[in-house]
Amino acid sequence: MGVTRQKHAKKIMGFYKHNFQFREPFQVLLDGTFCQAALRNKIQIREQLPGYLDGVTQLCTTRCVIKELESLGKALYGAKLIAQRFEVRNCSHHKNPVSGSTCLLSMIEDGNPHHFFIATQDQDLSNKVKRKPGIPLLFIIQNTMVLDKPSPKSLAFVQKLQTNQLVPEYQKQSIVELKEKEGLVKQEGEKRRKRKRAGGPNPLSCLKKKKKKTEEGQEPSAAKKKRRKRKRNR
Repeated sequence: MGVTRQKHAKKIMGFYKHNFQFREPFQVLLDGTFCQAALRNKIQIREQLPGYLDGVTQLCTTRCVIKELESLGKALYGAKLIAQRFEVRNCSHHKNPVSGSTCLLSMIEDGNPHHFFIATQDQDLSNKVKRKPGIPLLFIIQNTMVLDKPSPKSLAFVQKLQTNQLVPEYQKQSIVELKEKEGLVKQEGEKRRKRKRAGGPNPLSCLKKKKKKTEEGQEPSAAKKKRRKRKRNR
């Protein structure tokens, strides 16, 4: 069962690497619900997650998540201790902390430029994450961490990319720069110029004219030879 789960995760990781440029170290944003589930199910996140994702992993959270766990008191004290061990990513709620789910959603706005994974047990947060393309989702089920399959939004986004209906601006710029670097733009201009030169005189007709000239040039010499023969006969 573990081998099947590993293959499943590897296939999904390949999807995000190929279509959304995810690279190591993989940054995983965890909320309080995920930390609480890991504690309850005795899952060692730091030790197990890199092996599951098959790459170097950075576990991180936000100040809003930690503040939320602190406000919930003793019931989530263990989850707070786990979250405090992770790297804290800066959010835009320094003065006015918001709920953990609202904060994590703000961290993946504008196309998830930092390539965050979201790790949560919050069903409402999970549904909102799935409405955005290119965001891997992690959750815990039956004492096991699971990487969710790509959402319909992610699949639709990739399909549009493949049919050239939607090309991100950074990819357009990369294509132009690559063409200029390889000299493809110049080559296209040269080809167009060569096409404009076509339509001159037919070279075969020129050759025929030259042959006529040589034949006409040979006639006087042949006549001279005949005259010489006549003189000798006399």
